[in-house]
Amino acid sequence: MTATASTVDTHPVDRKPPAAQLVVGGVQHVAAMYAGVVAPPLIIGGAVGLSPGQLSLLISASLFTAGLATLLQTLGVWRFGARLPLVNGVTFANVAPVLAIVQQHGPRNALGLVYGATLVGAALMVLAAPFFSRLTRFFPPLVTGTVITLIGVSLLPVAVGWISDQQDSVQPRGLLLAGITLLAVLAFNRFLSGFLSRIALLLGLVVGTLVAWPLGQVDTSTLRDAPAFGVASPFHFGAPAFDVAAIVSMAIVMLVIMAESTADMLALGEVVGRPTTQRTLADGLRADGLATAVSTVFGGFACTAFAQNIGLVALTRMVSRYVVAASGAILVLLGLFPVAGGIVALVPQPVLGGAGLVLFGSVAVSGVRTLAQASFDSPANVTIVAAALGVGVIPIAAPHFYAHFPSAVQTVLNSGISAGCVVAVVLNLVFGKRERRSAAAR
Repeated sequence: MTATASTVDTHPVDRKPPAAQLVVGGVQHVAAMYAGVVAPPLIIGGAVGLSPGQLSLLISASLFTAGLATLLQTLGVWRFGARLPLVNGVTFANVAPVLAIVQQHGPRNALGLVYGATLVGAALMVLAAPFFSRLTRFFPPLVTGTVITLIGVSLLPVAVGWISDQQDSVQPRGLLLAGITLLAVLAFNRFLSGFLSRIALLLGLVVGTLVAWPLGQVDTSTLRDAPAFGVASPFHFGAPAFDVAAIVSMAIVMLVIMAESTADMLALGEVVGRPTTQRTLADGLRADGLATAVSTVFGGFACTAFAQNIGLVALTRMVSRYVVAASGAILVLLGLFPVAGGIVALVPQPVLGGAGLVLFGSVAVSGVRTLAQASFDSPANVTIVAAALGVGVIPIAAPHFYAHFPSAVQTVLNSGISAGCVVAVVLNLVFGKRERRSAAAR
């Protein structure tokens, strides 16, 4: 009776599913975020001219450190870790500043400057976490709902890019694979029950990959050419070097990461039914900072929460943080054994894109659900949401819209999530105060 009562009293986030569910659920999370975590090192490694072997090692380092970051966020150590089902990995936010450093200082010296600036930025993030977490009062349902919706909308172009295999137009074969995968995910989610319905996305990816195989769309070279074992030694790609301009640009990236991580943790709190407290935010942001520092040592880059996995939690209803911790352990193994990562990389991008449509759409739906908690009887609230969504969609609709702005400004505005978040917070602060004053006057 005591054990049963204890299980009932334990929040679903803190419950440990059976081992089989942990492994399968963890693999599903890795499949959802794998392309996102390997893309930044691919871009950066190509920019600095790494050899194929070195590039493989850079990707392995990113996977390995993403696993460590995910374990820290989910399991927690002292005041580090949100202890939520939060997947962490390399962020796209630092790609543009890194490329700018490469262009300014040359490929040979770039990575050392990047690592030095990232280490300083990581330390600043840890120190700023308790102060940044106090900003939660600026994130009522009106703001969080808008930001969560923007997270989902901002991710949908990623799914579309996967479907077209990063080309300007989609091939009929790619559209077919995406459609089959999408229908499979929807059918499994609708007609299967229990645990099987919760791994609908993984089953859909398997179906799509099996269909793609005889069509010649599965590239086995990633598996064939991957080394069996490999991990980067500390500062393998260059010792940290320090440059003021690089540090300033990376500090701006850290602010963007903190804003996005805050939005992601608030969104995840809504999805799992556990309100995100100020302490949770502070612990989560500290973990981002520490994980970024550790990642830098082992050849990775700045880490942040992966919004697509929040959609997976919403879709599958597997809210246990231990499931995501299992994905962290799997990522560590993939980083240590690149040949294992090659198995995950077998999934063709169009297949991943078909699943991504419903996956990222689930995040937007969570945002709409949160917005339903806000009152839209006030015209001001309608205007706030409309303006924030409009500004947030600009970099999605026109990726080069801010191309003539300074790079520091581009870092913020080119993220629809960050830009929309700033607009929503500021407008809610201004118009909310006006409404309260006029009500008091009456």
